[in-house]
Amino acid sequence: MATVTEAWIRIEGWLHHYTPRSGAVLAGPAAPELIEAAEVQAGVAFPAELVESLLRHDGLTEPANIFPEATPLAVEEIGEQYAIRMDVAPDVDGFAVHAPNAEPWWHERWLPFGDAGCGLQVIDMRPGPGRGRVGLAPTSNPADFTEGWPSLSAYLTAVAVALETGGTVGEWHAYVADDDTLWWDLAGRTEVNGRPLRAVSALQGGGQFAAGRDA
Repeated sequence: MATVTEAWIRIEGWLHHYTPRSGAVLAGPAAPELIEAAEVQAGVAFPAELVESLLRHDGLTEPANIFPEATPLAVEEIGEQYAIRMDVAPDVDGFAVHAPNAEPWWHERWLPFGDAGCGLQVIDMRPGPGRGRVGLAPTSNPADFTEGWPSLSAYLTAVAVALETGGTVGEWHAYVADDDTLWWDLAGRTEVNGRPLRAVSALQGGGQFAAGRDA
């Protein structure tokens, strides 16, 4: 498994080669002092892998379908989303676990990584064997880590491998739109919003972009 930085380098290389318009929206590195300020605001130390990712890219410069499950958040957005959840949770009984769910709606030791539109992709910082795993905290339901990833580096590596080989990230397949942007969707899609899509698995030389690289 690649480190966060190694995975990002692979993702960047693929984006700039096949979908340059998507590669262009990756933001530059976050300022360390902004990361420190966000940690103070949340009262939770950011995990090393999240810091490593933010020091590579502080989110995106504009909305884009870079990842299959959620748009990566910038440092300030992480702080904002965390504060919103912490403010709302007490009013909706959001810290409590109700059977048969094993997770609450929110926990003070979860850090947002991505905006999924209908929820947040979060990193679990609770002590124990699940520490560092990535899951989804929906807007209207309890959180779910059952189909998540054991770490941020594992998730980013899975994205890199899927792009390089035409594989999948969970149920999500990568496509290239006719405007040279990346799009993630379910299997068998041929268009989005009336625009044609090409499956990454069908690209010329598909699966050979990173031949010889270790997953």
